Amino acid sequence: MRQTQCLIIGAGPAGLSAALYTARAGMDTLVAGCEPKIAGDYDIDNYFGFPETISGRELIDRGMRQAERFGARLACQRVLSVHMAEDGAFLVKTDQDEYQAQAVIIAAGVARVRPGIANLADYEGKGVSYCVSCDGFFFRGRAVAVVGEGNYAANQALELTNFTSAITVYTQGKQPAMGEVFTGKLAAAGIAVSTAKIVRLSGQPALTGLVLEDGNEAPAEGLFVAMGQASALDFAKTLGVTARGAFLEADSEQKTNVPGVFAAGDCVGHFMQISVAVGEGAKAGRAAIAHIKERAGRAGAEAGGIPLDRTRLSGL
Repeated sequence: MRQTQCLIIGAGPAGLSAALYTARAGMDTLVAGCEPKIAGDYDIDNYFGFPETISGRELIDRGMRQAERFGARLACQRVLSVHMAEDGAFLVKTDQDEYQAQAVIIAAGVARVRPGIANLADYEGKGVSYCVSCDGFFFRGRAVAVVGEGNYAANQALELTNFTSAITVYTQGKQPAMGEVFTGKLAAAGIAVSTAKIVRLSGQPALTGLVLEDGNEAPAEGLFVAMGQASALDFAKTLGVTARGAFLEADSEQKTNVPGVFAAGDCVGHFMQISVAVGEGAKAGRAAIAHIKERAGRAGAEAGGIPLDRTRLSGL
C-alpha cells in the first residue's frame, strides 16, 4: 500500500486548486482522477485574468502543469472506495492501486448514472442501496445483485463477499467494462456477470425479485447501484459524510462532518462556476494542511509522552 499525506479525488478546477496549496505547503499530494468534464473543447470567456477566450482543455492543462510544478503527483486512476481506518487515516482503493492518506479532499463532481429501473425509488431503503459498506451487513447470506458495468461495480460486488456468496452483477444491457484483474477476481469469487437488463423491481413490503427485460424474474433481496464511476455521494455514504440530496455538506472552510474529509467544487452544490470551484479548492487545501499538521503534532506528542497542547497546534 502506498502512502501519501493528502489524497484528492478529482482532477478538475477544485481538485487541482487544492493540490496547489497542499503541495506548496510541502505536503505529499496525490490527485486521483482522469480527464474532467471541463476539459472539453468549449470556450470559456468569464474566467478572471483571461481577457482572451480560453478552452476548458487548455485551462485544465495549465492547472495540471502548475500543480506538478509544485510537486503534486497526478494519477489517471479511478477511485473505487474510501474507508476510514481506526487511527483516523483513510484507505483509498483505485482501479490500479491502494493508498493510505492522512486527509482526503473530495472534488469529484456530482455525476451519477441511473440504471433505468422504473420503480427503483420505491425500493430505496427497502432493498435498494448505494453503499455496500453501509448496508451489506443487512444482507448476510441473502441473494443480492449489483447494477453496473465497470470496475466500480466489480469492486462493490467483491466487497459483498464479506456478507454473502449469492451475488450477481447486471450490466443493464451494456458490455462489461471491467479490467482483467477485476474480471479474474469476480470469476474466482464465483460472481456471475449478466448483460440482462433489469426493468422493474418486485416484492412487498421489501424487495424480493428483479424483473428482467425478457420477462423473467430473478430472486434478489438486495440491489446495490454502482453504475459508471463512483461519485462524490458514493464516497460520502461510505465515510458517513452528511449530504443534502445529491450534494455534500461542507462548512465555510470546506470541512465536512468527518474529521480529515473535505469537499469542494460542484459536489457541494454552490454556484457551479470554475472560479467558485477554484476558491473552494484553495480553502479545502488550506484546511487539509492544518489537519495533517495537527495529526503529525498529536502523533509526535504521544510518541514522546508529551501532553498535547491543542492551543499550540492550532497556530500551525
